[in-house]
Amino acid sequence: MATLTAADRRRLARVEYDAFLAACPSRQLLDRISDKWVTLSLTALADGPQRYSEISRRVAGVSQKMLTQTLRGLERDGLVTRTVTPMVPVRVDYELTPLGDSLLETLKPLKRWAELHMVEVDRARDTFERAAPSANG
Repeated sequence: MATLTAADRRRLARVEYDAFLAACPSRQLLDRISDKWVTLSLTALADGPQRYSEISRRVAGVSQKMLTQTLRGLERDGLVTRTVTPMVPVRVDYELTPLGDSLLETLKPLKRWAELHMVEVDRARDTFERAAPSANG
């Protein structure tokens, strides 16, 4: 049997993407897009192109290293573009691609759901902690 190139393997895998299978590439993509820094970075870019520092201020708590890794991964996956404008100092802007914008339409309701239901989740956590203190210690 002939050895398959990476491109051949990707073409074959596209026939049946199934995220429940461990080796499925869609599982890796699902892992990336379900990351909190990805969700927050993409939703921060919903208002249009932004500089790194603007995204960093908007996404409170993200380290410089993690934001850099997140933006690089999003650029690699075709969800974000990075535009460098030669000036002093150099200006770097990040912007959603059409693919990233389509994902944003799924992520915005998820972010909103978390914001709307946090009180209920906190209440459920409190109830759980009081009911089973030995299971959590």
